[in-house]
Amino acid sequence: MLPCASMPRKPREVTRGRPEGRTQEIQRLIGRSLRAAVDLEKLGSRTLWVDCDVLQADGGTRTAAITGASVALALAVRRLQQDGVLAENPVRGLVAAVSAGLVDDCALLDLCYEEDVRAAVDMTVVMTEDDRFVEVQSSGEESTFSQRDLSRLIKLAGQGIAELTVMQGKALH
Repeated sequence: MLPCASMPRKPREVTRGRPEGRTQEIQRLIGRSLRAAVDLEKLGSRTLWVDCDVLQADGGTRTAAITGASVALALAVRRLQQDGVLAENPVRGLVAAVSAGLVDDCALLDLCYEEDVRAAVDMTVVMTEDDRFVEVQSSGEESTFSQRDLSRLIKLAGQGIAELTVMQGKALH
């Protein structure tokens, strides 16, 4: 995250010598999400670095990073193919992510910070464009939640991800 991305202002992590725990957790989530979309055999012994600068931290920081990073990855691979570095496209498909939650017993998609801190249930869902789950993180913030609540949030997240993958496709064409 950049210094002005959140309130209060945070110092750059590089000045501390290493990223903080939350940053490492988000990096691992983004990495898992992108690896699910790539055939690593076709990529070969290459390492692709996708850098996500968070300009404004809000409830959807990690989900926006995953959704944007998927597009960036597809563009980078396209360039490597055009330059003759890669013979085949290793990207199996796009991935996208959304947050969902229950706030005042209302299922909400893409929670902002104010909604996120009030949510009774908080969820992050990462899916492929062909409706396969990469990761689901969900927790009852102050109590338990029902199977019905879980199903309702997963359905809502799936609808949001379907919209995002359409937008990703438009950005790539």
